Amino acid sequence: MARTPWAPGATALAGAARVVEAVVASGRSADAALADAESTGERAAVRAIALGTLRWYLRLAPALEGLTKRPSGIASPIRALLAVSAHQIEYSRNVPQQTVHAAVDAARILGSERSTGLVNAVLRRYLTEHTVLLARVDQELPGRTAHPAWLVERICAAWGGASEALLAANNAHPPLTLRVDLSRASAVDYVDRLREAGIEALPIQWCPTAVILQRPVPVERLPGFAEGVVSVQDAGAQLAAPLLAARAGMRVLDVCAAPGGKTGHILERLGEGVDVTAVDIEAARVELIRENLVRLRRAAHLRVGDAREPPSFWDGRPFERILVDAPCSSTGVIRRHPDIKLLRRASDLPALATGQLAILMAAELMLAVGGLLVYCTCSVLPEENEAIVQRFLERAPHMRAAGMPRAAELAPGALDRPVGIQLLSGAEAGTDGFYYACLEKTTAGT
Repeated sequence: MARTPWAPGATALAGAARVVEAVVASGRSADAALADAESTGERAAVRAIALGTLRWYLRLAPALEGLTKRPSGIASPIRALLAVSAHQIEYSRNVPQQTVHAAVDAARILGSERSTGLVNAVLRRYLTEHTVLLARVDQELPGRTAHPAWLVERICAAWGGASEALLAANNAHPPLTLRVDLSRASAVDYVDRLREAGIEALPIQWCPTAVILQRPVPVERLPGFAEGVVSVQDAGAQLAAPLLAARAGMRVLDVCAAPGGKTGHILERLGEGVDVTAVDIEAARVELIRENLVRLRRAAHLRVGDAREPPSFWDGRPFERILVDAPCSSTGVIRRHPDIKLLRRASDLPALATGQLAILMAAELMLAVGGLLVYCTCSVLPEENEAIVQRFLERAPHMRAAGMPRAAELAPGALDRPVGIQLLSGAEAGTDGFYYACLEKTTAGT
């Protein structure tokens, strides 16, 4: 007897459940888990459902727990399926009863025929009780904003009255922002090209290289993308190269450079005949830089090395400019990577801080006297930003804070800090969260 086709949407729910389980139960990144769905015909639906569920998981999962006697006794693929189904009931336009029907078939696709009754019962109860269940979760800020309690505590301590807006921004869908290579087109001209291709966009007035799309589109639809005329890069990230202020003839180092967006921007600003070295710790990550630069029609010296250990890649000649895009908690890009809320732990921060300081100390050794070092992170946590810079300046007395434009001159709503400037996710500028500090070397040191 021929098998009955799956209910509409069942395969997408099952695929999204696999992604969510990989993140929640196995600690994989969403990007890595989603790569497994790239070859399927429903990859766009799987991606949308999975990322939406991860965005709201810490609100949905506690609500669902109230509907089962032993939540921990439910197999992790089925727990993930319940979460993605609840997300579709709560945040999609799908008919809720159809989602329940699809979820039952999704359990079969996941190889758990025995769980179909449980899935059906839990989701039907969720349909009738979700208002009460979510109201209970929403009584506390972590549940209401779907953030881990430790992160809410740190954000509130750092940003006070701006905290709830920041937490809300983390749950918003991010814009698609582009960086235009100004040696090949102006932002205004490129917006015209987009309009001719049926894509609505606007130039960002405070960032001359940036264009923001009204609605995201696949990069394959972007005119000139394959030829390197334009790249995908948040406007906040586009501040790094101008702050570095590299000039032709200088030796420039970009450490922790993968996937190469900032390296490409530095090269676009400098033109031909520049001496740029880009370093990352793994060969696979350096290959991402190479691929990016090939598309941009640009060239740099690429090295595999540990930024904490300069001898692994350095020839001993000092650099006049160094960009340190330090590994961090990535709490400024949660709206693009909602899995960060589930993968990052408070216990990660001390090790990250140790690494950040070590990279700065190593970078100082490679910096020429009179040279400029730009430290940046995609974090909104002061302990990774100005606190690290202050610790560095205490340990390296021949380094000092360099002059920078005032925060408001760099981006609307940016904040001046004791050292450097901070952009908060979704603030007036609409960027991701970034921190920047400019530091200069005044003596040779010892």
